Amino acid sequence: MSHFASIRSFRRTIDVSDDGLLPPEGFRQRGPAVSGTRLLLIRHGESYANARGVAGGPRGDGGLTDLGRRQANALAERLAMSGELDEATALYTSTLPRAQQTSEILRSSLPSHLSLVVEHDLCELSVGEGDGLTWAEFAARFPAVNWDDNPTQRCAPGGESLIEFYERCRVIIAELCDRHPNSLIVAVAHGGVIEQALKMAQGLSAATRLGPRIEHCSMTEIEFRSKKHRVLRYNDLSPLPKRG
Repeated sequence: MSHFASIRSFRRTIDVSDDGLLPPEGFRQRGPAVSGTRLLLIRHGESYANARGVAGGPRGDGGLTDLGRRQANALAERLAMSGELDEATALYTSTLPRAQQTSEILRSSLPSHLSLVVEHDLCELSVGEGDGLTWAEFAARFPAVNWDDNPTQRCAPGGESLIEFYERCRVIIAELCDRHPNSLIVAVAHGGVIEQALKMAQGLSAATRLGPRIEHCSMTEIEFRSKKHRVLRYNDLSPLPKRG
């Protein structure tokens, strides 16, 4: 068999579903059944940093607001009712308080055998010396950042650039997939981390800026399978019950 024929044979092996109702690969609009590692990324609930317009590193985070706790509880109620994450084999969170508090609220609705593992590299973009400043103070103190022109510029002294942030996210996501092959991984993280994962799923460069809308306590699920990745769901949000 020639080199190119073997490549075509390999592609048929990994791409063609057993579902005979699917159209041929060339114009298929949905892919084969999920067979890779599924990374389910949950954005934390609203934090005080979000509500107050503060650069939310460890100092400025402030933990969850009352609304943030309601958002996390709404998602927990949905997961308990639906059982949609009952196949999860691992649960991770970033070190930031808003993510850890969200994780603790969700734990009771996830498989009881899961241990909560804290991973620093799942944290939001590091703002360095800007941590705890309002965004107005941040803009007044540090040089303006334009990552469209220079994605290697750090946002503040001790902080990260877009390229550095992407690379950190790329490495930790690859590590999680290696630790849990062909499994469902749940990770409570941040909007920036989810954006970088979406870039990975679409094969985009580290310098690309998507600017997606990612709601608090929404779920984004990506299948990582060899070099072929798929977004399975994006910004899946549980509505809050009405008050009173």
